[in-house]
Amino acid sequence: MSLWPEEYEGLRDEARAMAQTILELMGAGGAVPADRDERVRQQREMMRAVEVVSPAGADQEIAGVPCRVFRPEAPARAVYLHFHGGAMMLGSPLINDTANADLSSRFDLAVVSVDYRLAPEHPHPAGSDDCLAVARWLIEHGESEFGASRIVTGGESAGAYYAALTLLRVRDELGAIDRFVGANLLFGPYDLSGTPSVRGARPSDVPDLLEETIFPFVNECFLPGMSPEDCKAPSISPLYADLRDLPPALFTVGSADHLLDDSLFMAARWAAYGNDSELAVYPDCIHAFPAIPMELTKRAFERIDAFLERVLA
Repeated sequence: MSLWPEEYEGLRDEARAMAQTILELMGAGGAVPADRDERVRQQREMMRAVEVVSPAGADQEIAGVPCRVFRPEAPARAVYLHFHGGAMMLGSPLINDTANADLSSRFDLAVVSVDYRLAPEHPHPAGSDDCLAVARWLIEHGESEFGASRIVTGGESAGAYYAALTLLRVRDELGAIDRFVGANLLFGPYDLSGTPSVRGARPSDVPDLLEETIFPFVNECFLPGMSPEDCKAPSISPLYADLRDLPPALFTVGSADHLLDDSLFMAARWAAYGNDSELAVYPDCIHAFPAIPMELTKRAFERIDAFLERVLA
């Protein structure tokens, strides 16, 4: 079984060098505040530094939840329901504003990016409830508001996690999974009890953007008082859910990402339940590698574009 084309082997060195450059620029490995709230505050400041507002987007409240909305000039082929990353504690739709504007323009998609509530102020299931509320509104009003009844969902890291949870809740609570035609899931955490790669057993020695200490901290904030066994509940960790009757999905991840196993396992289980599943692994690429300009990033976006075009066709 090959996880990537042979030609990718020649692109490893660039991925390794770029990872080192990014980590040096970000000052990874510095002192971490002992106080929980101060640690969250500092990390949120770092995330705000990468926010870029696109003039193509507009703020719109949907189902009581703040969102960023992009409308294509041509009739919308579908609605892209997007969830941003940030470990369920950080970030906002603005970290993807430019990318979402580009997605809307190139694919003629109405893009709705959800500004869901964040932990630790709002632990699980507050964020998931916000995501479901917007999904419910789009199911009921997407065609009248945007001219499209079909929905594609996607997200990065925590956003991929929320996309997977939202699909399960749409299927089980709303009975409307047929409205979703695809899921674009990038390096998400699907088992919050901790996969082997999360616990440090990675096949790559490239230092990752994520550090192993972040995962217990995320659970402390997002799932306070829960043991690792508690975290295996399907409503918390979608890897443990019944995955029947879900739309086609593309799972994108780097082999140096601590969340590698989450995508490996989830893609396989997605397929085992009879769904259309694609797995795209990029050697020696770290967490959030699509933000790094390099050849493997170009290949990843080409694969994502092809997937989106296929499910929209």
